[in-house]
Amino acid sequence: MLYEHYTQPILPFRKWLRRVAHSAGLAVLFAGFMLAVGIVGYHVIGHLSWVDAILEASMILGGMGPVAPLIGDAIKLFASAYALLSGLFVIGATGMLLAPWLHRMLHHFFQERKPGGQDSKK
Repeated sequence: MLYEHYTQPILPFRKWLRRVAHSAGLAVLFAGFMLAVGIVGYHVIGHLSWVDAILEASMILGGMGPVAPLIGDAIKLFASAYALLSGLFVIGATGMLLAPWLHRMLHHFFQERKPGGQDSKK
């Protein structure tokens, strides 16, 4: 997603809200993808039932920790990798959600002042 340069006018509020919704939608899609990877991994590699795989993947992705006992080296290695990826997911999703807000704030802050405006009356 490209943002406007600080020398360009600030995006109108309605278009900015669309940008926020787009970022939130991307974060939700990313979360769904990560959850699907965890569910399939725990079901196929860990031989958990679908419901237990959903619970396990959701708890790891949400940062709560494992629920089911993990038996076997393969599932332990998968759980380790999935936990690390889940931590990176939190960082990425936070960036996706905060980017439009921070960009708009910085755009307001660094907006070029017009000559003869309120700033030049000293």
